[in-house]
Amino acid sequence: MTVELNHTLVHVRDIWSAAREVAGVLGLAEPASYGPFAVLSLDNGASLDFLEDTGEIQAQHYAFLVGEDDFDAIWARIREQGRQFWADPFKQQPGRINHGDGGRGLYWEGPDGHWLEIITRPYGSGAQDDEQGEG
Repeated sequence: MTVELNHTLVHVRDIWSAAREVAGVLGLAEPASYGPFAVLSLDNGASLDFLEDTGEIQAQHYAFLVGEDDFDAIWARIREQGRQFWADPFKQQPGRINHGDGGRGLYWEGPDGHWLEIITRPYGSGAQDDEQGEG
């Protein structure tokens, strides 16, 4: 049996603005239109399907596994855009990155309060988090 995540819905106020914002930070292609969705395709075949929501939006967490060079490029775009970022999900280490599992990671706030993360190693794949972030 094979089970893979195919897509997930991302509730936002403005689907095109939000999808383009995330695509721009991650360095992904322009989102595509599919029915009521702005679809942001990821390299593993999964997609984020942005859906307009006029009610209260519950912020979600989306983590992206990226290569070392991609991490550097994304981190550079985050800094160039003047975005705040943190080494931890509790916002206790601003302007820093973490080294969980022997890789690197950081968090930033995306559209409509969604909490976005990039990591270079999957959780549980290596050394324990060293507790220290770097800027």
